[in-house]
Amino acid sequence: MTVPNGEVRCRFCGSVDGAVVADLGMQPACDYFPLADAAEPDPVYPLRLWVCTACRLAQLAEDPTEPDEPRGVEPVALVRQAEQAVAAVHAAGLLPDGGVALEHGSPHGGSWLGLLEARGIRAAAGGQADVVVDSFGLMHDADQAAALRLRAAELKPDGLLLVQFHSLAAVLRGKQWNTIRHGHPVYLSTPAVAGMLASVGLRAVAAWWFDLYGGTVLLAARRQGPVSPSVQHLIDDELAAGVGDLDVLRGLAASAAESALVLRSWLASERAQGRTVIGYGAASRAVPLLNHAGIGPDLLPAVADASEAKQGRRFPGAGVPIIAPDELVALAPDDVVLFVPDMLAEVRARLPEVERRGGRWVLLEPSPRVIEPDPRTMTNG
Repeated sequence: MTVPNGEVRCRFCGSVDGAVVADLGMQPACDYFPLADAAEPDPVYPLRLWVCTACRLAQLAEDPTEPDEPRGVEPVALVRQAEQAVAAVHAAGLLPDGGVALEHGSPHGGSWLGLLEARGIRAAAGGQADVVVDSFGLMHDADQAAALRLRAAELKPDGLLLVQFHSLAAVLRGKQWNTIRHGHPVYLSTPAVAGMLASVGLRAVAAWWFDLYGGTVLLAARRQGPVSPSVQHLIDDELAAGVGDLDVLRGLAASAAESALVLRSWLASERAQGRTVIGYGAASRAVPLLNHAGIGPDLLPAVADASEAKQGRRFPGAGVPIIAPDELVALAPDDVVLFVPDMLAEVRARLPEVERRGGRWVLLEPSPRVIEPDPRTMTNG
């Protein structure tokens, strides 16, 4: 975070030793979706990724925005991954027989408390807990030191902390530069989090990697106990991906310029051919992408989303309106750009009319990739 004298100070260790590795220009808050008829222009702020060379934490150099995102609908892929994660921790023998749990969830939704209750661990009414869960919550805390101290204090002496996050290694490997956005002040890696945990008296004792969002990590931590080789394996793997290499991280800026140009050019080509393109998934990660690429309603007339709280609003900066899924179906688009690729199976099942009418789903990986229509969809109904 930037302090009054202009220095950037680490959100965890307080060091001023570090470097800006990506300057993505001026961007609106990614979780601010104004009403469709709200006056423009929307406020914008510098978006710069800074890496602390003392503790390796990647973070925004400044983030003056306030959380204000309408509640989204939890994707099926996220629900299934939560089930897999809890099952994996149970299979490793780390979950207690009974006890209570506390949760620090993501403002985007989702909870593990029901899954833990099914295994005999009920929600705590307060005080310390046998299990503390943080699933995509920590990445939203501006004061990382205070956030981790709190989670450690909530643990009973032999308690288990479960921390899940979208890995910086996945951002690098998948060129997912648009996951860097206001409202998400830090970008976690296994090497950084392991060190952060150690500083509050906890050790990472087990680690898992899931495919969700291109790479999601779950770490189990406690005050003592044997350490699984999975922890060091994941640390080594992420270091090999470049999470600690400033030069590799600087490549994110080039990825941003390249993918923004490719998407804008593809949309312009589709328009020139008379093809209609609509988006699906008003995710916060789509905000920096549309703004960096200069994409507005002329190239992308609308983005559909299942969240009623987002319908009738628009993307900040870009001005693209957010509509309901049935409105998307009525528009009969030629292509639908999916901004959250993990939702592909879910949306194909929920909106078979898209392909039935000859439309195609398009994934951003990061360049557009057309998904050929499913023959079963074309013949049913």
